[in-house]
Amino acid sequence: MEKANLDWSNLDFSYRKTPYRYVANYKDGKWGKGEITTEDTIVMSECAGVLQYSQSIFEGLKAYTSKNGDIVTFRPDLNAERMIDSAKRLEIPAFPKEEFLKAVEETVKANAAYVPPYGTGASLYIRPFVFASGIVIGVKPSTEYQFRLFTTPVGPYFKGGAKPITICVSDFDRAAPNGTGQVKAGLNYAMSLHPYVTAHNNGFDENMFLDPATHTFVEETGGANFIFVTKDGKIVTPKSNSILPSITRRSIMYLAEHVLGMQVEERKVTLEEVKDFAECGLCGTAAVISPVGKIVDHGKEILIPAGMEKMGEVTQKLYDTLRGIQLGEIEGPDGWIHKIC
Repeated sequence: MEKANLDWSNLDFSYRKTPYRYVANYKDGKWGKGEITTEDTIVMSECAGVLQYSQSIFEGLKAYTSKNGDIVTFRPDLNAERMIDSAKRLEIPAFPKEEFLKAVEETVKANAAYVPPYGTGASLYIRPFVFASGIVIGVKPSTEYQFRLFTTPVGPYFKGGAKPITICVSDFDRAAPNGTGQVKAGLNYAMSLHPYVTAHNNGFDENMFLDPATHTFVEETGGANFIFVTKDGKIVTPKSNSILPSITRRSIMYLAEHVLGMQVEERKVTLEEVKDFAECGLCGTAAVISPVGKIVDHGKEILIPAGMEKMGEVTQKLYDTLRGIQLGEIEGPDGWIHKIC
C-alpha cells in the first residue's frame, strides 16, 4: 500500500488527523454495533455527563510496521482489559474486549497508509476512549455513552527521543489515597496539567509525583511509570495502589526477568534512596523508555550515574529488547504481537 506523504522520520508527538475512526454507542442498557466513520466531530448536549462530571476513560496503544512488512500492535488485549477495569471504577458500562480488539483492527486497517514505514522510528498512535454522552444534571452516572477510537501518526513523546531528561519532585499530588490513580481516567490527567506546566515553566521535562499520603515514596510522572536500576543490575519499580498499571512496565519487567535473566523487584521506593540507583527511566506506551539523567528535589540535584548524554547500559538493553519485539526484529513471548494485516 502506498503510504501518506509525511516526513516520517521527523514527526513529533502531536495529533494529525487520519481519514477513519470507529464509533459505538451505549443506550437502553447495551452497546450498539460499532462502525467505521469519517466524521471526526462530536455533537452532544451541553448537559452531557462528560461535561458536567468528567465521566470519561481512555487508552493508548500503537501500531507498527514490522521488519517483514506486517502491520502489528503490541498486547492490545491488555489495553482492552485495563479499559474494562477503568470503566468499573467510574461506573461506566464496560466496552467488551472482543469489540475493543475489533475496533483497533478495523480502524488501523482503514488507516494503513498512515502507519509509518519500518525504520523511521515513528508509529501509529491509537486512542480509544469512552465518555458519558447522556444528559445528567444531578450527580449520578449517565445512562448513555459513546466509545470512539481514532489514530494519528506520531514520533517520540519527548523531544530529542531517547536523550536523558531532567525532572523535578512535585509539590502537587497526582492522585488521592483510595482514589482513581490506578485507572486511566481523564480526570487524573487533568489534575496533572498544572504541575506539568509549572515544571515546564521551570525548565524541567516532567514531574516526579510522590505518594499522596506521606510524600516520601516515589509513584510516577503525569504520564509514565518509573523504572530504576541498582548498582548491581537489579530492576526495581515502585509499588503503589495509586499508580497506573502500565502495560509497558509490566512487559519490561517480564522481559528483564524471563528473557534477559535479570533480577526484578516491585516494591515501595523512597525518594531518599533514589540517589543510590545507577539508572532511572520513564516507561509507557507513548514514551516507551525515556532515560532520566537528573532529578531536582527543591534545588537539590540528584544526578543519575548513567549520565546525561545517553541511556544507561541496562536501560538501553531493556529498550532494545522491547522495541525489537514490537518491530519484529526479535521473537517475543507468545501472543504479545497481534498482526493486523
